[in-house]
Amino acid sequence: MSPAAGAPTTISRKPDRRQALVLAAFNQIASRGFEGLRTREVAAEVGLNIATLHYYFPTKEALIRGVIAHAMERFRSTLAPHGSSADQLRNHLRAVRALLRREPEVGAVMGELALRSARDASLARIMRETNNAWHRTLRGLLRRAARNGQLATELDTDEAAALIMATLTAMTLPTVSSAARMDQAFRQLERWLHFAPQIRTGSRSSK
Repeated sequence: MSPAAGAPTTISRKPDRRQALVLAAFNQIASRGFEGLRTREVAAEVGLNIATLHYYFPTKEALIRGVIAHAMERFRSTLAPHGSSADQLRNHLRAVRALLRREPEVGAVMGELALRSARDASLARIMRETNNAWHRTLRGLLRRAARNGQLATELDTDEAAALIMATLTAMTLPTVSSAARMDQAFRQLERWLHFAPQIRTGSRSSK
């Protein structure tokens, strides 16, 4: 279950108020869309007044930054730092697929923010910064995997990282976010990157 889903947002400990506000805003965007985000309602849900919300988030943009950071933290949780670079990339794709199925509100929020950023310059800047960091991470994994002979050396890692991001981002849009479409897209990504199924050695001898 998502940390946002089903968790109470009204809490008394002061250090937790900032996160509670982020979760309340996250849930509003997930259920009502970006246009449904109301800072007064966010504050009220956490048991605070609007002045206290502005203490933690002076502007609506600052609150949205917190929401994006929370959503991207869920995506970063799919990047496990073990195994080879190719294993990390493969596991990242599979974990993102599982995340979008298990926590659809993450995809809903990212889809809303992506659509809104097309006509909101400040939000576009935030999303660009976030996506640039994600692109660097993916490109690094691809480059190391190619150097280690786990991917084709002629692969353009910059373009490959952009394609992976575009595919995963598209999975958050309501028109293509069906389970069947997601499965097709992820399978094709793995085929394109030549991720062969892992074979457990000794499985035959154990029979």
